[in-house]
Amino acid sequence: MQYWLMKSEPDVWSIDQQIKAGPKGAAWDGVRNYQAANNLRSMKIGDQCFFYHSNIGKEIVGIVEVIKEAYMDRTDKTKWFVAVTVKFLKKLDKPIALENIKKNKELSHLSLIKQSRLSVMPIDSKSWKILNKMSKN
Repeated sequence: MQYWLMKSEPDVWSIDQQIKAGPKGAAWDGVRNYQAANNLRSMKIGDQCFFYHSNIGKEIVGIVEVIKEAYMDRTDKTKWFVAVTVKFLKKLDKPIALENIKKNKELSHLSLIKQSRLSVMPIDSKSWKILNKMSKN
C-alpha cells in the first residue's frame, strides 16, 4: 500500500461531501497538473490518502481510500487527464493545520511544503505515521 495526500477546496468538494458519497465513493477529477495526474495514475486500489482542505482551512481533515484506479476524467475534453474513485474512511480526531506541519522538521521534505501548488502527492510511510500521530495530540 502507498500513501498520498489529495487537496480539495472545501467550497468545491469537502470532507463532508465525501462522507455523503457513501461506500460507492466519488470521482477525484478535475486535476489539470501533469505531475498530479501522473500521481493519480500511480494509485492502486487500497492506497490511503489524506484529505486536505486547501485555500480555506489549509489542513488535513480526513482519510480516504482508493477504490477504483485511474480512468479517463470525464471533465477533460483533451482525454489526457485521469480520475480515481475514493471512498471516505475517517475524519481525523483533530485536523492538522499546515502551519503545524511546517513546524515539524521531520516533515520539511514533503511536497505539501516544497510544491505547495501540487494537488495530489505521495506521502512516505514515516511521514504518514507522524501525521497520524499529530492528529491525535
